[in-house]
Amino acid sequence: MPHLPPDEHLPRTRLLFALTAERLSAYYEYAAWMTDAQAVQLTNIWLTRTRVMLTLGEKRAFAELSDRFARELADAVSREAGLFISHELMQALDPDYQSAIAIDVMNDCDARLRDAGLLGDDGAA
Repeated sequence: MPHLPPDEHLPRTRLLFALTAERLSAYYEYAAWMTDAQAVQLTNIWLTRTRVMLTLGEKRAFAELSDRFARELADAVSREAGLFISHELMQALDPDYQSAIAIDVMNDCDARLRDAGLLGDDGAA
């Protein structure tokens, strides 16, 4: 089974993962993409549950990155596969749920954050 990203990356990686999962889920449920403003609102909700602090610019960058990633996933697979992936990602928002697909997506989130310079330097991020 694939391994999760390094612990010091997990809070931000999980945020991007959650935003991507929520965007895919909304797309398949409502046939419309979530706006970046809605994603920033979700980011604020998620951040209240963690000790991660993000600037407004970082929140917007996470929103944009999650939008690109969710659209890439949806474009790369059939509707049926997209529905399955969306379901797996939403289930994996529960840390007790194990999914190889979700771990692969989480690792991709980590790589995207690294490439975008959004992993943070404070150790908690």
